[in-house]
Amino acid sequence: MPKVFTSETQKIGELGEDIAEKFLVKHSFSILERNYTKKWGEIDIVAEKADKLYFVEVKSVSRETLNTFIPKSYNDSDERYQHRPEDNMHPWKLKRMSRTIQTYLLSAKVPDEKEWQVDLLVVYLCQKEKRARVKVVSDIIL
Repeated sequence: MPKVFTSETQKIGELGEDIAEKFLVKHSFSILERNYTKKWGEIDIVAEKADKLYFVEVKSVSRETLNTFIPKSYNDSDERYQHRPEDNMHPWKLKRMSRTIQTYLLSAKVPDEKEWQVDLLVVYLCQKEKRARVKVVSDIIL
C-alpha cells in the first residue's frame, strides 16, 4: 500500500526523495531500498556503487526560486541562509539512523567486511520553475 501524504511538508519530502533517487541512479548507484522503516528509525535510501553501501538521508526544501538557495559566497548575516536543511541532522536523528543501519546490516546479512557510509543529499526544490538542485554531503560520521 503506497504512503498517503497529507501535509505540504510530506509532499515536498517525497518529491525530494524522488529527485534524490534519480540523481543517484544518474551517478551509477543501484537503489536497493527506499524508505527502509523500523519503529526506531528510517533510512530514506539504501544504495550501492562499486561494491560499497550508501545509507542516504534526504533533506528537501522548497522556495520560490533556486537563486535564493545557494549563494555564491556564504553570508551569515543574510537571513535567507541562516537555516540550511542539513542543520536538521540533530544528534538524536543520527543516533536513530545508526540503530536503523545496524538493523539493516543484520537483516540483509551484509558481511562485516563490506564497506558502507552515510551521505546526506540536500534537495533544493523550485516547484514554480520545475527545477531542483542537489547538494551532496558525503561520509557523515554517526
